[in-house]
This record gives sequence, structure tokens and C-alpha cells, in this order.
Amino acid sequence: MYKILIIEDEKLLSDMYEDKFSQSGFLTVMANSAEQGFELLKKEKPDLVLLDILLPQENGIQFLKRIKDIPELSKVPVIIFSNYDDPETKKKAFNLGARDYLIKTNFTPTEIVGKIQNFFKKLELDKVS
Repeated sequence: MYKILIIEDEKLLSDMYEDKFSQSGFLTVMANSAEQGFELLKKEKPDLVLLDILLPQENGIQFLKRIKDIPELSKVPVIIFSNYDDPETKKKAFNLGARDYLIKTNFTPTEIVGKIQNFFKKLELDKVS
């Protein structure tokens, strides 16, 4: 069972994604700020981080910069899921190691869960080959 850290500051979305991922067999850990996410990343050692870009105080890009130079944290895959659709921000996110950049409004929550399931399937296949 994979553990996902979801960093999302909007309570309604956070609760909805927590339910969707839990129903699909994932363990979920929730954070409502980058600071809380950073602490949970160190403590919980998730298999994946789903990271919103627009967060209070420290944004998602700053979070990526913060973990980039910490080997045990930078190894955890990060997928951005945000409604902030800015080409420059996307470029920065990928340059800082983000594995994907999903625009929330382009996908239903079920489709986002499917994308994450496919991500883990691909990781498993990569380990085998």
C-alpha cells in the first residue's frame, strides 16, 4: 500500500482528495501548508507527494527548492496538482524535480487518482526492467 502526502490548503479539496485516495487503497497524510508538509515529509516518509502550488506563506516552488538538496527528501517523487497554470512556474517545477504537473480543473478527482495509480505502476515496471 502506497502512502501519499497531499499538501493542499483548501479544506474542501483536501478532504475530498483524502477520501478519494483512501477509497482507492492509498494511505494518505494531509498537510495544509508547505511548512507542515515539510515536517510530515521527514516524519512519514511517503512514497509520493501531491503538491499544490498556491499555498499560504511558502508556495509549492519554494517547497521544491527546500527539499531539493536534502537527499532523503529529494528522492520522494513530487507531482504538482494545482489550478495555477503558468508556463514559467511549470518550467521551474520540472527543473526542481517535479515528475508531473496536473491542472486540477482539467481532471476529475477520479482521473487524478487514476494518474497516480498509473504513476506507481510505471515505477514498478521500471524497477523490474
